[in-house]
Amino acid sequence: MRILISSFMVLCTITLSYGQYDLTIKVLDDSTDDPLPNATLVLGDIIGASNLNGEFTFTDLPKGFYPLRVSYVGYSGIEKSIRIPDTKQLSIKLESEAFLTDEVVVSSTRASEDTPMTYTSVDKESIESLNLGQDLPFILNFTPSLVTTSDAGAGIGYTGLRIRGSDATRINVTINGIPLNDSESQGVFWVNTPDLASSTNNIQIQRGVGTSTNGAGAFGGTVNIQTNARKSEPYADIVNSFGSFNTRRHTLGFGTGLFNKYWTIDGRLSKIESDGYIDRASSDLQSYYFAGGFYKDKTMVKAIMFGGAERTYQSWYGTPEAVLENDTEGIEAVIINNGLNELQAENIKNSGRTFNWYLYDNQVDDYKQDHYQLHVSQELTPNLVANISAHYTYGRGFFEQYRYEDDFEDYGLEPVALGDTLIESSDIIRRRWLDNDFYGFTYSVNYTNDKFDLTVGGAANRYDGDHFGELIWAQLATNFQIEDRYYDNVGVKDDFNSFVKLNYNLNDRLSAYVDIQYRFIGYETNGTDNDLVEIDVNEEFNFFNPKFGVFYQMSDNHSFYSSFAVANREPVRNDFIDSPTTPKSERLNNLELGYKFVNSKMQIGINGYYMDYQDQLILTGELNDVGASVRTNVENSYRAGIELVGGAQLSRRWNWQANLTLSRNKIEEFNEVLYDYGQNFDEFNIITNNYSDTDIAFSPNVIAGSQLKFTPVNNGEITLLSKYVGEQFLDNTSNPNRKLDAYFVNDLRLSYTVLSNHFKELTFSVLINNVFDELYSSNGYTFGYFAGPGSEIRENYLYPQATRNFLASVTLRL
Repeated sequence: MRILISSFMVLCTITLSYGQYDLTIKVLDDSTDDPLPNATLVLGDIIGASNLNGEFTFTDLPKGFYPLRVSYVGYSGIEKSIRIPDTKQLSIKLESEAFLTDEVVVSSTRASEDTPMTYTSVDKESIESLNLGQDLPFILNFTPSLVTTSDAGAGIGYTGLRIRGSDATRINVTINGIPLNDSESQGVFWVNTPDLASSTNNIQIQRGVGTSTNGAGAFGGTVNIQTNARKSEPYADIVNSFGSFNTRRHTLGFGTGLFNKYWTIDGRLSKIESDGYIDRASSDLQSYYFAGGFYKDKTMVKAIMFGGAERTYQSWYGTPEAVLENDTEGIEAVIINNGLNELQAENIKNSGRTFNWYLYDNQVDDYKQDHYQLHVSQELTPNLVANISAHYTYGRGFFEQYRYEDDFEDYGLEPVALGDTLIESSDIIRRRWLDNDFYGFTYSVNYTNDKFDLTVGGAANRYDGDHFGELIWAQLATNFQIEDRYYDNVGVKDDFNSFVKLNYNLNDRLSAYVDIQYRFIGYETNGTDNDLVEIDVNEEFNFFNPKFGVFYQMSDNHSFYSSFAVANREPVRNDFIDSPTTPKSERLNNLELGYKFVNSKMQIGINGYYMDYQDQLILTGELNDVGASVRTNVENSYRAGIELVGGAQLSRRWNWQANLTLSRNKIEEFNEVLYDYGQNFDEFNIITNNYSDTDIAFSPNVIAGSQLKFTPVNNGEITLLSKYVGEQFLDNTSNPNRKLDAYFVNDLRLSYTVLSNHFKELTFSVLINNVFDELYSSNGYTFGYFAGPGSEIRENYLYPQATRNFLASVTLRL
């Protein structure tokens, strides 16, 4: 690594020895030659805005090639390469935008500059700079209040994110306004859409309830993804990455630009492979993206299909804390408490930090998911635009498991008689399948004028999921045929919502925002679950979710906003199926208050939030009659915090972006439930512990992120990316023996782009993750029980993340 950095600095020194030059650019209307003031100009890493004469001068430029981007609202942007000092003055003519833009598809579910909500926007350039093959959560890692984790430890495979401490089941995710969350679990499985970042144009992350959107209720945040927008010129991208843990990524992207005046075609094929940091936690991921667009005057029609196939070796179970601490006595206790056989015991004793529970060669998750979207936008009048989108998602796959000494009765099978001996258990291999369809439509109508911006929108969606299990092998034969189903059930969910949003300008500086949403959910199940219990759920929910706020532009640089929003959320599938009583829906009242300061050199944002939960569902240790964990409604809990977001152009070569979240996340009162099974596991007693004012699990009080970028040479950069996450408790008791330690992780990104008349860009990038070799865990779980009086047993399991590792890529853009 020292050689790499030294070589890069030598290159910087050589380049800096060249002269300095100026470049003046004038931006004009193509049809009238009138100057366009306040046009945005980006030359390399330098950002400028044209004056009243449409001009801007970049000064003190070393010679070389520079990428130039010029954009202006209502006009088609231009991207080209400039060679200094060959070009000293340049006139850029922009064409008035004759087409509806792709942004109209997501505009109804997004916050705008004067929406009184808390959000962060991530543009395509920022996404590309960090996209070396890791999943999308890791690309968003340095945005405010966000924490990421990876089961395999290296950011590829099963990954997740939390916003303000809320997990993926409480974060609404949409792609082009279409819900991505699984309808039953409400989770998001990024592994099903690998390399989605390569086909993403921009992302808006709304923290808190946010604006009305489609799909799951936002109880911590919203991630709103827009895929690739129309490009006027043909292009091709070839990306090859490699790195630690035998990681490889190969991506081919292409686009026709506009042809026959109105048409575009875009595509991408990707393959990502990695062995993972955790033992055997390999990933074999394939994905695709294809889009065809028709753009004519006031009409846009766009068909999109994307998806992927993933085959990952399971690393779902964490590593025992005793293994991470090299605690020999603790490891022996884990072996005894969990009844491990000789092979498993040897594995846990000899694996170390990268321990994986599973040893069977085909202990894999194998799933495919295909998404189809059709978007139609029509400008009805200069002020009125209508959008409608139809979608269909088809998912199917299984996870395969080797099970030691499972009871035949757990699969509805008869014991096996061997002579006079009755055998009631055996090693078996099973597959659990999910075959599902998700389809529906979304719509919006937007009317704007000088006084207000009005949107009426909504969606109607249906999910139909078939859950079933098969036995494919048993060590001892019994009364089953291979691929016989030992359980089979269906879940059907209808989700309908309609909303009205109005942003009204009371005067030149003050605007009011009102957003009213009605949402209906109907959920039904029937059949036999995997514990062979009949399930019969038939529940309906009607939610009213109002939001309102004000935005005040005090001056050109200073603005204030405040909003109050309500969100309601239905329980997830496991809450209905596992709970002995019907769980209640959850409610969130969210207050946001913020201030922003922006000028040409600096941006500062301060946001205070209070998220008041009623009947939040949490784990308390309670189990149902077949041993499944049950979530319980707690009456009162809250999250309160302050978010500081800032950025500064410290000098022409130094730029710093940083954020800090300080918060309190509390449950006012709840009862922890533990079970005493007796010394010989032949008893059953319930022990209850009452707690008050405890921390919500996985909710760090401090989260900080930083991106310090140094541009020593034209088209070259060195960026230090830092992330601090405070301690997190594994359960809701605030017990210091059950927590994740705080961690501070630093990554180093080096990149250099070569520009030429023969191609657009050739970029070399290196990302050194965890450069200081921090030993840390980003996720985990815990459980406890008694085995007789005074014999309390607690076990913590953690997900250790990779030590120092690297990714390197070469990107060629034609």
